[in-house]
Amino acid sequence: MSSEYILEMTEIKKHFPGVKALDGVNLKVKKGEVHALMGENGAGKSTLMKVLSGIYRPDGGTIRLKGEEMRILNPNDAIKKGLAMIHQELTPVPHMTIAENIFLGKEQRKGLFADDRKMVKDTQELLNSLGFSFDPRTRMEELSVSRMQIVEIAKAVSHNADIIIMDEPTSAITENEVQKLFHIIRDLTAKGVSVIYITHKMDEVFQIAKHVTVLRDGQYIDSKPIEAITPEELVNMLVGRQLNEIYPKERQQAGDPVLEVKGLTQKNVYKNVSFTARKGEILGVAGLVGAGRTEVFETIAGIRKATAGEIYLKGSKKQFSSPTEAIANKVVIATEDRKGSGLFQYLKIKENIMASSYQKFFPRSVINGRKINAICDEEMNKFRIKAPDGNQLVGNLSGGNQQKVVLSRVLLTDPDVVIFDEPTRGIDIGAKSEIYKLMSNLAREGKCVIMISSEMPEILGMSDRVMVMSEGKVTGVIENTNDVTQDMIFQMACGVKEKVVN
Repeated sequence: MSSEYILEMTEIKKHFPGVKALDGVNLKVKKGEVHALMGENGAGKSTLMKVLSGIYRPDGGTIRLKGEEMRILNPNDAIKKGLAMIHQELTPVPHMTIAENIFLGKEQRKGLFADDRKMVKDTQELLNSLGFSFDPRTRMEELSVSRMQIVEIAKAVSHNADIIIMDEPTSAITENEVQKLFHIIRDLTAKGVSVIYITHKMDEVFQIAKHVTVLRDGQYIDSKPIEAITPEELVNMLVGRQLNEIYPKERQQAGDPVLEVKGLTQKNVYKNVSFTARKGEILGVAGLVGAGRTEVFETIAGIRKATAGEIYLKGSKKQFSSPTEAIANKVVIATEDRKGSGLFQYLKIKENIMASSYQKFFPRSVINGRKINAICDEEMNKFRIKAPDGNQLVGNLSGGNQQKVVLSRVLLTDPDVVIFDEPTRGIDIGAKSEIYKLMSNLAREGKCVIMISSEMPEILGMSDRVMVMSEGKVTGVIENTNDVTQDMIFQMACGVKEKVVN
């Protein structure tokens, strides 16, 4: 092996019953670099990292660390060998403190007892070195998801690992925290630590990575230095076909106002929010995490109650007391929380698809199983949901396919107003493109489409107009997105600039 590589995985194979999860996959990582690992959902990224971190045993191939061939027996063995993994699905011990979580399994002792004072002191020093000032005695259950993510990063750093695997590390943290994370990563690599960075976000790869390796359908596609590849070439590697336009938005003249909001307020959450959304347009809603975007539209969709303000639907004043009432008035929301409020994880695909439409198709409450199967088959075909049939549990689907089930369910109600909350979070570029096409088709059909998104390229690429929020207020409405820049939106999102851009 070449001395320039700290890790070399060669011809890795892993089979599950009826599935070749990994079929001869290669990964070479240099010391002190960020190496991005990309691929669509189901490409084999997580399986490969579970092999590396000792969760799975490979069925073939070799792993070399620092030039020596290794067998990694289990996750503890991986840590001893200098490998630490931060999983996308966080698993902290909620009733324990930050310090206790960081030192879990490697508690510092004073005689027979854990030395709590030293663990708190060392945790504080560790967090300070990373640029965060959390109290180490805070219980994990009191932290936001983004702060839990930061604690997981600190825990990985505390192992003094040679290689840290980060699986979608920015999926639940704010833009400000993303930049702090990048600062931490650059400090780590400057000290010789290698980072394997799994993400679906193209802009992050070009910001932070030195090399990128792409997997597709369990197979190795290619590995290239970042400076030797364009975003268009990377997309082609990921999906195996040319995507002429990632954002297939067709600009068109918007119609009459469908949704008008005046002075909408929920105490201590958002204040005096006013805007208009029109027939046949996509209204993008931008802002930093915590700006109040989701809460405003949950109010419109009947999930929350406002303390002041008015909502008009096609000129008629409305106040929906429940999502069911909103759906009956043709207003639906596709929530960002697929696993929480978005889907019933332990029900079948067909039961999830039909969840909001039984009254529409079976008004007399006589449910026809054959008709349900036919509707489900048609929806699965329309949305290209990858599963043998509608009897599969929705919890077993990939993130992209789960999102398609959410969209199928809300659109089956035939709404006039469709609110998409972070519609492509955590899904691959191929599934994103399909969802963008769907949104464009809805606008072309005359639907009023509202898209809440934290991804700036998505806002710029798909919106006819953009509304920007900061700290519960509307700080800008951009009527023409042709000349808008990311910087303009970001200033409004930070509350630096407040104006209407025509």
